[in-house]
Order: sequence, then C-alpha cells, then structure tokens
Amino acid sequence: MFRPSENAYELDSPTIMPKASGFLWNDKMMIHVNCRGYVVAQFMQPEPAKYSHAPNLEAKTFMQPEQPYYAHHPGRFVYVKDEEKGEIFSAPYEPVRVLPDHYRFYLGKDYISWTVIKNDVQIDMRLRLPKEGALELWRIKVKNLSNKTRKLSVYPYFTVGYMSWMNQSGEYNQTLQAIICSSITPYQKYTDYDKVKHYRDKTFLLAEQEPFAWEVNQETFEGEGGITSPTALEADALSKGDARYETPVSALQYKLTMKPEEEREFRFIFGPANNEEEITHVRQQYFGQKQDNEADGFMDAEQDFARYIAEGKGCLHIKTPDHDFDHFINQWLPRQMYYHGITNRLSTDPQTRNYLQDNMGMSYIKPKIARDAFLTALSQQKENGAMPDGVILHKDAELKYINQVPHTDHCVWLPICLHAYLDETNDYAILNERVPFAGANNDATVLEHMNLAMRWLINDRDERGLNYINQGDWCDPMNMVGYKGKGVSGWLTTASAYAFRIWADICEIVDQQDMATTFRLEAKKSNETINKYLWDGNWYARGITDDNVVFGISKDVEGRIFLNSQGWALLSGAANEEQKNKLLQAVTDQLESPYGVEMLGPPFTAMREDVGRVTQKHPGSAENGAVYNHAAIFYIYALYEVGETDNAYRLLRKMIPGPDIDDVVQRGQLPVFIPNYYRGAYKEIPRTAGRSSHLFNTGTVSWVYRCLIDGLFGVKGVTEGLQIKPQLPTDWDKASIVREFRGATLHIEVIRDNNVGQTEVYLNEERVKDNIIRDIEKETTYHIQVKIP
Repeated sequence: MFRPSENAYELDSPTIMPKASGFLWNDKMMIHVNCRGYVVAQFMQPEPAKYSHAPNLEAKTFMQPEQPYYAHHPGRFVYVKDEEKGEIFSAPYEPVRVLPDHYRFYLGKDYISWTVIKNDVQIDMRLRLPKEGALELWRIKVKNLSNKTRKLSVYPYFTVGYMSWMNQSGEYNQTLQAIICSSITPYQKYTDYDKVKHYRDKTFLLAEQEPFAWEVNQETFEGEGGITSPTALEADALSKGDARYETPVSALQYKLTMKPEEEREFRFIFGPANNEEEITHVRQQYFGQKQDNEADGFMDAEQDFARYIAEGKGCLHIKTPDHDFDHFINQWLPRQMYYHGITNRLSTDPQTRNYLQDNMGMSYIKPKIARDAFLTALSQQKENGAMPDGVILHKDAELKYINQVPHTDHCVWLPICLHAYLDETNDYAILNERVPFAGANNDATVLEHMNLAMRWLINDRDERGLNYINQGDWCDPMNMVGYKGKGVSGWLTTASAYAFRIWADICEIVDQQDMATTFRLEAKKSNETINKYLWDGNWYARGITDDNVVFGISKDVEGRIFLNSQGWALLSGAANEEQKNKLLQAVTDQLESPYGVEMLGPPFTAMREDVGRVTQKHPGSAENGAVYNHAAIFYIYALYEVGETDNAYRLLRKMIPGPDIDDVVQRGQLPVFIPNYYRGAYKEIPRTAGRSSHLFNTGTVSWVYRCLIDGLFGVKGVTEGLQIKPQLPTDWDKASIVREFRGATLHIEVIRDNNVGQTEVYLNEERVKDNIIRDIEKETTYHIQVKIP
C-alpha cells in the first residue's frame, strides 16, 4: 500500500488516502500536490500570488487546513484516449477517475511523480522545480506496453482557472509553442496601477514539442460532458480555440502511433510571467539547443534543484530499533525544517514567533541563516523592548492579517531560540553585534536588546505579576481574554519565567553576573505568582479573563485543561515534584489520544465570549482540542527536560503517521511531513479523530529536532564542547548516531549495559569527564562509545 525507499515514499492506490500529498519549493514558490493530481501553488511577487486558479473568484488567504478538493480544483492531469476504441482514462487519477491497472505515487525529496498503467498504456509524470524562479518543470512519458501498435491521443491538461473579473483571455502562440493566458489583477485606485503593471499576470504552458492541436477555452473543452468526460475528446482533434473574457485552460493534444514497447517523452514548463518576452527567455533558457551529449537548460535546472534540496541536510543521522522513525528523521524532518527557514513560509511579514522558531531550526542546518534572522528580528524591536507582531522582510511589505492584531508573547521567544543557536555554534560573539532599533537613530548590542526584551516582559504585567494577554499570546484565536486590558495569560507568565531562566544562564556564561542574578530572581518570583494564582489542585489554569474569571480549571465543563500551561510549568520550574506528578496524570487521562496529546479538553462546542474565537472552531480542529503538534512538542520537550523519557518518546512517536497501516489511513497522510495538527476530540468524535490537516507550515518541526538533540539522543552543544546524555526509551537496547557538530563528525554508539549505574562516555576507550567531548577540532572524525543503564 505504501512504503519508504531510500529517498522517497511510495503509495500504490489513489483511493485509500485520497488527500495523501507532498510539496516542493524554492525561494520564489511552493507547490503542494496530492496523489490524485490536485495542486495548490503559490509564488512571490513580492506577496503570495497564484497562476493556477479555482474556477471562481478566490479570496486571498493563507493555506487552508484539510484542503477540500473538488472536480474543478486546480490540477495537473493527462487525458489518454485510445483512438481505435474511444476509451478514455486520465493520469494520475483525476478527473476521469477510472481505476488504473497499476498505480504508483512517488514522493521524492526533490521530485513528485506518478506511474499509471491502464489497458497496456503507461503514463509517467514527474515534477521538479528550478532552483530559482516560479516555474514547474514537467516530464510526461507515454509507453505502449502491449504487443501491438497503438493509436493514442494524449492531452496534457493544466488548470488556469478564473484569473480576473477585470480582464482575462488566452490563446496559443505558434512561435513559442505555448498557451499564454493573460489577465489584469483588479484594482480601483489609480495609485495602484504602478504596482499592478509589474505583476506576473500571465500564465503559460510551454511545450518542447509542437502539439497536434490545443484548446484554451475551458467551457469548449468540457462541453456537455464536463471535466470528467470532456466533449472535446470525442472529436478527432481539439478545436484550437481561444478564450476571450472566458475562463481559460491549457490543454494540448498529441496524436501518437506507437509500436510495441515504444516510449515517447514530452517536456513542459508551466508558470507565471509578466510578458511574452519573459516566456521567450524561458524557452531559450530551458529548451535551447546545446551540443551533442550536453544537458540542456531543463536538465541543468533539474540537477540544480536536486542539489538545492540536498543542502537541507540535518546535523543528525540515526539508526535505532524503529526503522520507520529513522527514515522520517533522516530523510524528511530536516527537509521540512529547511523549507521553513529558506522560504519563511512564503511570507513577507512572518509572525515574529514563527520567524524566530523556524530559524531556531536553521541553527542545525545553516547556522549563518539563523544568525542573520535573529539580527533582522532584533532590528525591528522598539526602544522600549517590545517586539513587533511580524518581521518585515521586503521593503514594500507591511503587517497583514493576524499581524495587525496585538499579541504579547513575541519577546519570550528571543532567548529560547537564541539559546539553541548558541548551543550549536558557541557563537557568543553575536551578543556584541550592534543592531539598530525600529524607527530610531540609535543602536545597541544584541545583549542590550535582549535585556530590554526581558524587561518588557517584566513590565507588561498586572499588579499580581501576571503577564497581560491583550488580544492573544502564542494562541492567536484566544483573542477575547484580555482585549479590555485586564486579562492575563497564565501560559505567558510561565513561559516568561522559563525565558528568564534561559537568559540568566546565557548572561552567566558571558560574565554578566548581575544580570544573571536579576533574571533568576524574576523567574523565581514568576513561578511563585503562577503557583499562587493558577494552580488548581491537579493542574495549572490557562489564564484569567478581563472580568477576573480563572479558566482552564476543574470546574469548567469545556476547556477544562490546557496543555501549554502544564508543559511550560515543567520548563519554568514552577511545578514541584508533587505538582509534576499530578499534572502528568491529568494530561494522560484527559488529553492523550492514539494520535498524540490534545491541546485542550474537552473541546469547546459554543462561543465563550470571554475567551474568544478559539471556542468557535469546530471541536477537535486546530486550537480547539486538536492534537496541535506545536503545543504537543512543547510538552514533549518539557518531558525530556524533567527526565520523563518513555512518556516523551511515546508522544513523540505519535507525531509521525504509522507504522501501523490503519493509523496511516486514518490520518490520511504519508509520513513525509508533520502537519500542524491531527484532529482531536477523540473521546467526543472518534470517527474523525486523527485526520491530518495536511498543512506543513508549523513551528513544530524545529522543536522536534531540538527534542532529538537535547533529549532523545542527548547530543547537545555546550560552551566546552558536546555533552552526551541520551534518554533512549527503555525498550531500546542501542542506537547509532552520526552527529555533525561545529565542523567535526562524531560517530556515537549507545548501548544499554546493565552493569553501569549511570551514563558513561568513552572516547578512544578512555572515560570522558562530565560526559562532555572537549577540544573538538574541525574536519575531524571522532568515534565515541556510550553505555547507559
């Protein structure tokens, strides 16, 4: 049904998991492709835009969870007609929906492809992107598997959709061998014209080989049969029609007479352009002739893209008793982290918390990018220490959508994320870098910026010492707890205490003892406040509303317990041993499901006006009681920090679909990325529990990697070198780790030994002091043996 290979994942049915999908990206675009051929693609100009549209006017919004697919959803398809029998099927499955005799969907790290066989005709489709530019590079192969000559018509069909109510059209350009569809982005103000005229409002399908015929008018193509059985395919040839203020489509026809075992390949480029000159340049660049035996631009671009994706290699390669876990961690997790750090989620104003956490992950892949990101974020800090709701990454960008709503948590992520970077690189020199303030003429060192951020958290509190929530903290839709200016966030107070602890540790390392003492005291005071006002007897409350109502407590019928309040109380040190045991049991009893640990429970079923729109989300979806993986991984990281090894791994493993087939099918997602959530409400709505959101934008992945480094495998950097402190689950007897660290390569063999009472580390058969490998030299390989009890 599905299986991993060395660098890919394979699915052999288009119906068992109809939303199974993968994604590709480069610096300018992202494309999300499902196993049946449906596609969501975006490119930057500089804001996200589309070149393959829905059949009606679309609102501009972020990617939707659990993306609904429908017959006319944008896609990339190939219709195939047997000219002698008139039989039609389509690859990869949509839109004709004829079950193939053989089907294989491949998700590679740098490609997505299908092999479909029906009636002895094989169709291979393969998609790659170039390293640069918003273009789709397609190879489509046709092979006659029968022992007789076949007459076929093959119709590549690429959705263009409803481009604009203001102006849209399309026609075939004989010179370029391309269908070119044109539109004008609607605007009202004359001042917008100078911006709109530079938009890439053309969509083109460029063919390497001249087609026999084409159709550019979607309505003509479909006729009375619709997209599942287009009338146009009944004719000998497509009508070579155009679209004049009509919905365009890119459909080509190739008539083939194929001998037994003959194979033909066609190459296409699909994407946006500003003008025909740009399309001409694309044709010359990718299909221009080169001398014999030399790759052309198309092949060069494919190879460049493979190398580009390969750059997203993590610093960890593992071998454990759980081979499916190994495959995900080695192949797919660093890939997803790399996507976040390279593209910034295709946003010109990423939320500050997302930007910092995504680049925390880049500390393990490309630390220079992480370093630059921290400096960029701090350059947009206000002089009073406040961080913006979003980080502007383009000169023409502005804060949009959720970034126009004030949140109070952004400062807390600075020391937490910077800490991971410092552990990995030992680059404490960054603290002396001078960085400007937003809208001011003066600057300060990173150290001073960080102190200001911590003091902002201290000052943004009520008389009890609890942090204000305003219109949200980490939980965006918790927007009505504090909009009157009085409501407070229990989670943020706890997270601030943890941030103070982390920053105090960093200050101590760089001989800022007074600062270290100050922030340790603030952490202590915060923890005391948390216990005074938010401990409910068995777990911690989530917050206190504008009207002084404590919520997330035992007397609440819905939203009785929130996960974040528990995990971060472990991280901050607020919970003593008795409290720790109580809250752990409460989480297990009330929030754990077969698909992970839920964000809150029971889910809300109606609006609670003193909490906000989170309570209006469907029970078990997103922040309203889903297995919201970002919250879950915070909790798992906290479990590793307090030594709850088996508990931590059990929940970590649930983040990855499988290995049980029924589990993968219920989630509906192949284990090639971690989604932002799986449906929750397992006790209330078990039928839908576990379903993947299929959204791969999530701050989860950086924290998963940090859990592996700091927790599970315990190969964390410290100022002296690499500290080795594995926390393997008790049913693992061994693990092998290759750790890339500060320019060196360390081969680490961990073995469980009943003869040792504590972890012992050996280098060159000599016991290592404090289990820290010191004096690590670049371009050197080390072999280390670790014994654990």
